[in-house]
Amino acid sequence: MLVVAKIGTSSLTDGSGRIDEAMVAKVTGEVAVLRAAGHQVVVVTSGAIAAGLPALGLVRPLDLPTLQAAAAVGQHRLMRTWDEHLAGHGLVAGQVLLAPYDFVERTQYLHARQTLTRLLELGVVPVVNENDAVADDEIRYGDNDNLAALVAHLVYAEVLVLLTDTAGLLTADPRLDAAATLIEEIVQVDTALEALAGGTGSARGSGGMASKLAAAKIAAWSGVRVVIAAAARPNVLVDAVAGRPGVGTVVLPRGRRLPARKLWIAFAVGASGTVVVDEGARRALTERAVSLLPAGVVAVKGSFGCGAAVELADPEGRIFAKGLVRQAAATIEALAGRRTADLPVEVPHEVIHRDDLVLLP
Repeated sequence: MLVVAKIGTSSLTDGSGRIDEAMVAKVTGEVAVLRAAGHQVVVVTSGAIAAGLPALGLVRPLDLPTLQAAAAVGQHRLMRTWDEHLAGHGLVAGQVLLAPYDFVERTQYLHARQTLTRLLELGVVPVVNENDAVADDEIRYGDNDNLAALVAHLVYAEVLVLLTDTAGLLTADPRLDAAATLIEEIVQVDTALEALAGGTGSARGSGGMASKLAAAKIAAWSGVRVVIAAAARPNVLVDAVAGRPGVGTVVLPRGRRLPARKLWIAFAVGASGTVVVDEGARRALTERAVSLLPAGVVAVKGSFGCGAAVELADPEGRIFAKGLVRQAAATIEALAGRRTADLPVEVPHEVIHRDDLVLLP
């Protein structure tokens, strides 16, 4: 079985932001048990920024260039820790730094898959992190939860384990409700569950349970079983892979597997606006998988440029799709309702090409 195990900053560092060696030792020990049982494991780690801040005598919050500098200082410290502890079990670590672009551009996507696949074939444990030292706003991108889900898709993983500092998704915030209990199984992530998950969970991490659920949704649409569980739980990785009950919150996989590019569009990039289409366009998009043309556009909400992600809404305002526009908001608004034959030659005839369009669940 191929397993992706992700551990976030809040679980990987202590209160001062320093790397928790005991936690790394625990996780690598469980990785070694899985490897001995014949499983392949990819580790997705956060913590580069948190590891770099103490070395620089800094604390959060900070501006983006300083966070990038902290990541540059902290990444090799973080990787050295993983390398030393995996080596203690006779395992070789291989550092892989990825960025969202690697999942969008086909050539980069194939290169990333080729590298990770070859590392696994060679018996290496890939240790993946986002390339925070050169990332822009993705440096605050859910504490690598979405990255882990996209990696799980990339390597055709069967299980994604999201290790956090809580037992899983609970029925309420345990800090406010002592009667809160663990939700052990989720068939489909819906708006009610997302509302229950809330926001960022800790000062050191950038994810929280909401980010875990968003990542679980990505993975579920990749056909991957997801387990959200406490990093501190004894044998959590081994039990999660074995499917033992009570380990954490299990999100069941869906039967349909979306391509990586469409996963990224649907779940991993924020919408910059909304394009409202008429009923005929909605039917054509949902039933015939065509591109969106200016003739079907009714209105544009928001200001965005070419290449931005936008949501598509029907005349009643219901969001049903998401895509990457080939025209800026002002152009789409100016050409709304016009037939293709009436469009200027120099303007792209598709508002959103069907290859860049995803119907939302």
